[in-house]
Amino acid sequence: MTKTKQIIIGENRIYFYTVMMLIFSLAILAGCNSGKNSRQDQGKAPKRFFSDASFWNQPLPENAEIDPRSDAWIKLLKREPTLDHFDFNNTSWTVPVYEVDSLTPTYNIKLHYLDEAEKKYRLTKRDHYGHGPGFGKDVPIPENAMPDPKKDAHLALVDWDRMLAWDMWGLKKLPDGSWESKTGMKYKLDGDGIFHTEDYKGILDDESVHFHGPSRASGVPAIAGLIMYDEVKAGEIRHKLAFASRFAAFQEFVFPASWTDGWVKGGIPEGAVLQLDPDLDLSQFDLLPGEVVVARALQKYGMVLVDVAAGQSIYAEGLWGHPDKSWDGLLPEGSKGLKAIKFDYYRVIKVENVVKNKGDVSNRQRSSTCRNEYDLCTNAR
Repeated sequence: MTKTKQIIIGENRIYFYTVMMLIFSLAILAGCNSGKNSRQDQGKAPKRFFSDASFWNQPLPENAEIDPRSDAWIKLLKREPTLDHFDFNNTSWTVPVYEVDSLTPTYNIKLHYLDEAEKKYRLTKRDHYGHGPGFGKDVPIPENAMPDPKKDAHLALVDWDRMLAWDMWGLKKLPDGSWESKTGMKYKLDGDGIFHTEDYKGILDDESVHFHGPSRASGVPAIAGLIMYDEVKAGEIRHKLAFASRFAAFQEFVFPASWTDGWVKGGIPEGAVLQLDPDLDLSQFDLLPGEVVVARALQKYGMVLVDVAAGQSIYAEGLWGHPDKSWDGLLPEGSKGLKAIKFDYYRVIKVENVVKNKGDVSNRQRSSTCRNEYDLCTNAR
């Protein structure tokens, strides 16, 4: 081999190794940046929805004032016909959340028009449910997105780059690949997380708020108070939680709720905050690590009544479409751990400025068992 050929081969090797090092460096940088939209950056606590000043992110004050009706409302919870205490909704009847960005495919979401049976069910003459201001056009939905498979078919989307969120109820994919949703709201991830009754233009005093955009019947964002997988894994929840009860009050609600679908006269107003006794020693209960995280949040932040259910359910995100995540061993639905904490250990924080004579009456009208104060409403779904 001549000296000239040796030099050329040597130069080619140097060029080859230089290119390989450049590719390797770019791969490392890409790996570092691939999590920019994630709720949890490396070494940091998971992001929480809404601004730090939001009601949802404020801990309860020490020695928070208890409502004078708290004992009566707790006594009402103890009439739960299933005999269960608080449990989780995380494998059904809850909200899956998907992160999106500028590369996510977008869709124009169609309205859902009511047939005569649906109009009768909702006691309405309206032709369709409603989408809120700014919702419907160019909604980003990932290919792997799956609404809750139950009838409510909730789904939420969050874009951490643009600080926007979308949530829907009754979402379904049509045969032609387009999407239709009964409701839809678009709002700021760094906003206050509050919807306002006065923004529901033309709402009737006795109809569902679903005709005006919100996915939650209490008129709060669907992601508000939702327990997220990443924060439980991280060991701390830094916001109020959200729960549903069969004992929500009929046509009464309080901030942060902007409406209600409750059907029990004298029940707990939607928007009310329940707190687990902050002095309760949690070590006396056989709680899984994830349940300890939830219980501590219930002591520090409390939980907000946001909907009606056939029981007493705390909402955690649905993990459909996230095969790498599971609530098993962390917050398993039906676990006896949290259920062992009796209703007696909870109290209702003082409610103020109760809005009355407004709210969806269709649940109560459909139920012949909801006529009396504190009725069990055993035919609730």
